[in-house]
Amino acid sequence: MSNLHGNIRKLYAFSFLQMMLFPMAIITLFWKDHIGLSLTQILLLQSIFSIATVLLEYPSGYISDRLGYRTALSFASLLGILGWGMYTVADSFGDVLLAEILLGISLSFISGSDSALLYETLKLEGNEALYARCEGRVTGFSQSGEALGAIFAGMLYAAFPLSPFILQVAVWIAALVVTRGMVETPRDSAIQARSHLAEALHTARYAFWDNPRLRYTIIFNTLLGLASFFPVWLIQPYMRQSGVPLAWFGPVWAGANLMVALSAMASHRTHHYLSDRGMTLLFIALIVAGYFGLGVMGGLFGFLFYYLLTCMRGLRGPMMLSHVQRETPSANRAALLSLQSLTFRLCFACVGPYVGRLADSVGVQRTFHLLMYAFLIALPPLGLLFLRSFREQRGAPAS
Repeated sequence: MSNLHGNIRKLYAFSFLQMMLFPMAIITLFWKDHIGLSLTQILLLQSIFSIATVLLEYPSGYISDRLGYRTALSFASLLGILGWGMYTVADSFGDVLLAEILLGISLSFISGSDSALLYETLKLEGNEALYARCEGRVTGFSQSGEALGAIFAGMLYAAFPLSPFILQVAVWIAALVVTRGMVETPRDSAIQARSHLAEALHTARYAFWDNPRLRYTIIFNTLLGLASFFPVWLIQPYMRQSGVPLAWFGPVWAGANLMVALSAMASHRTHHYLSDRGMTLLFIALIVAGYFGLGVMGGLFGFLFYYLLTCMRGLRGPMMLSHVQRETPSANRAALLSLQSLTFRLCFACVGPYVGRLADSVGVQRTFHLLMYAFLIALPPLGLLFLRSFREQRGAPAS
């Protein structure tokens, strides 16, 4: 049991390394300046990344439940080494596409496996009530890692454009060492005698039909995720168009990720005081205010409104994941968590290229302005359905 408890510390370390993304603060500039991609191509690239993730998102979670979460995380680390290594020799859209596909498959094996291993470890120790707090710390470590990686990204990129990618390969080698030191949790053998396909379809039916609380949690969380994800790819050209100096890009990105980290670590306490209703209203308010500032206010320091969206991102993660975990059977935990990620990736793959085309045609600031109205229309009714599902259904959570 003491060895098993070490999983928690190793998951903190893995999340820190996984998100120590040296290239992220400058990657849009790299794509535009060195590969020659337009914003339409960049969002198309991320849509293909999402499709690659979608194709294996649910199957990888299902495989993780059967073969082990430690095995899945180790395989993901190997793919991370290959994907970022591909960037060091990339010079065309096709090369970048191959790198993104490898990284998308890597992400699909991480998605669900890390959270499932954390929850199962706590469950075996009898500490399930600590999940939201530990998940917040995982997010805190991950965003702290990304912030650390971003601080010097601009200077590294200016000195030698490939240096962030070379450092990234070294980071994933360290992540592989960490995953190999994890201890696998016992597999739940209480699975009905069905074929693998039938079991997978049963899990999807449970998530989107049989359990309204899980259904509306996944859908609402998907829309919240989209609201925080579009600016990730648009904020760098937005800052360049606003005249923000290149040397600021790393610290700005680091600040955004520190905001996510601090918000995630405060999520369970904030949720305790505000409840689901108060948190839902706070999410909507932060999104509308963030897009209003980016799309209407603008200016040299307009990027600061992006921090409202990163605050929302940090607050919603532990809370929404905690709801999903409580409604999820242990035997299919990684599969259901992956199903949530699949829903988000599929939605982004459908709308991402259109957002990129809009940004190319009317400008990034105007795109933020229009997205504000879209989220203002879509979020309130979905938030209401999410809240009603928990008020109206009081059945016992899944074991």
